[in-house]
Amino acid sequence: MRVHLIGIGGIGVSALAKYYLEKGYKVSGSDLVSSEITEALKDKGVKIFIGPHKPQCLTSDVKQVIYSPAVPENNPELKKAKKLGIKCKSYPQALGELTKKHWTIAISGTHGKGTTTAMISLILIKAGLDPTVIIGTKLREFEDSNCRVGKSKYLVIEADEWKAAFLNYWPKIIILTNIEREHMDYFKDLNHILKTYQEYILHLPKNGILIANKDDKNIPKLLKISTIVKNISCYSLQQKEAKRLERILKIPGEHNVSNALAALTVARILKIPDEISFEALSEYKGAWRRFEIKQSTINNQQLTIISDYAHHPTEIKVTLKAARERFSGRKIWVVFQPHQYQRTYYLFKEFVKVFNEALQKGESESPLIDKVIITDIYDVAGREEKKIKEKINSEKLIKAIKSPKALYISTFEEVAEYLKKNLLGEEVVVIMGAGSIYKLVDFLG
Repeated sequence: MRVHLIGIGGIGVSALAKYYLEKGYKVSGSDLVSSEITEALKDKGVKIFIGPHKPQCLTSDVKQVIYSPAVPENNPELKKAKKLGIKCKSYPQALGELTKKHWTIAISGTHGKGTTTAMISLILIKAGLDPTVIIGTKLREFEDSNCRVGKSKYLVIEADEWKAAFLNYWPKIIILTNIEREHMDYFKDLNHILKTYQEYILHLPKNGILIANKDDKNIPKLLKISTIVKNISCYSLQQKEAKRLERILKIPGEHNVSNALAALTVARILKIPDEISFEALSEYKGAWRRFEIKQSTINNQQLTIISDYAHHPTEIKVTLKAARERFSGRKIWVVFQPHQYQRTYYLFKEFVKVFNEALQKGESESPLIDKVIITDIYDVAGREEKKIKEKINSEKLIKAIKSPKALYISTFEEVAEYLKKNLLGEEVVVIMGAGSIYKLVDFLG
């Protein structure tokens, strides 16, 4: 039996592709452009179609089609599959079926989902619980994969909120890292977001457990309106364990201490001894594009590069703070690729504020960063509105920041040329965004 996945290059859909492959299915998939994800799948034996979607991609042995939520209803492959009566499910629907078959732990929230999912997974593995894991990033511990297929009842998933995807999931434990305005191309306002989260946590069974970040400003609002959930455990940076975690974690930042506290809370609920949890957390090396530190040489000088997935103003703020703490006294330059026109439009003021504050001198008289370069906005296929695209661009963002240390440079080639001409050596360059910005590293080689 063959499973065909439309949008197979996506970080979530590709994880399911690997899951089905491990389970012995034949797997094929299509995507508009080739990427390191599609190439890795091809190396594993997945039949990959690159370019405009075509009905011919559906071979006669395809019995199920799974498609990315970004795939429109008029997609040629999806239309043909439905016409032929092939079973079709969106990625959240397909993952939702797995949550019903397993004892599922779902990690949700605006930020920190991937890191927290990774931490929980590694604790469970070290404790011998052998979980299956579906995560929205690649882990070195999974041989640079975003999927691990275990043999136990446990399933650990990163549960995304875009288009209310998590309403398809039926976990036994839900972790809420934080709640903020995000995905405003779908949600109307914060109240709409909170109500959707409320509906989601009601998916917990009577003996289900909600684990919530007590330090978050919006989660308490949710807890007030969600009195039906009886089993609630909270974690906080005020816990005594926070200091120990700060000392042992290899990845910097207060936000990662918070993520580790969430993982520790899950471990204790599952009766995993603390010594196992702390050992697993101390060994965690970090995920792909989550404060991933690389070393390079430019102009015969040593250059430190941080590749990071941050694409929301809050994520940018905590990442830059962590960079300054880690590299005190060094010049920090940022190259940021805004991710999605709609996010840039709806959170425009927040983006301007976070970069303005980062460029200004703080209490220590040292700014978080010394320069920011903003490239063209990453166009997310299937998620952009023409009227929004006409209203926003990176040049407007730079003009609003109003700093001589903020530059607009359109392409990666031009950015690389600028860096090679202007870096003096020993700088730290933070390459930031959720799109294709990670490829800039190749231009600097």
